[in-house]
Amino acid sequence: MGESQLWHAVDGYFADRLLTEAPDEALTAALRDSDAAGLPPISVSPVAGKLLQLLAQVRGARSILEIGTLGGYSTIWLGRALPADGRLISLEYDARHAEVAVRNIARAGLARQVEVRVGAALDSLPALADENMPPFDLVFIDADKVNNPHYVEWALRLTGAGALIVLDNVVRGGRVADPDNTDPDVVGTRAALDMIGSHPRLTGTAIQTVGTKGYDGFALARVLA
Repeated sequence: MGESQLWHAVDGYFADRLLTEAPDEALTAALRDSDAAGLPPISVSPVAGKLLQLLAQVRGARSILEIGTLGGYSTIWLGRALPADGRLISLEYDARHAEVAVRNIARAGLARQVEVRVGAALDSLPALADENMPPFDLVFIDADKVNNPHYVEWALRLTGAGALIVLDNVVRGGRVADPDNTDPDVVGTRAALDMIGSHPRLTGTAIQTVGTKGYDGFALARVLA
């Protein structure tokens, strides 16, 4: 068994033993319909989706901001962590992706709690700030990596003390640690990690992962004040 095959097998082992809920048609259908619509196969894995849900539950999140909806798979995991009167706003650049996501979210029974806003996140985020909503309790960032530092900065503006910020795909196959790599996605990811490490309002860490999505990882930060 090759290394990648082993990673897949272990992810499957974990999912079989830890994601013990009855087979979930809404999540399965979200992946199936996203694939049928030609969306890139880059949704979080099931075990990562459950991790997001647990983080939201441990935080006691009543309001969640997601930057990067894709087909709504991670949105469903996060939305299910909310209380009945909770809310989740997800920002998606591509209108076609958003259309698929809205259908998937509705099928999961989350249409009343989840709103998908279409357009560039760097346009939608200032509009959110202008609405003077209560601070978000958790922000999940999984969009274009070149803008990661801007997304972290906006996450800080839109949250309060104790909020969690999750930044996905920070390892980039190990390229993040290669000083000679100047790919814009890598540069953007480094800048976001530097911000988390140096900002007086943030404390955080990053974890490398392997699994069905290959070699990558995520950063987790907590807002201090």
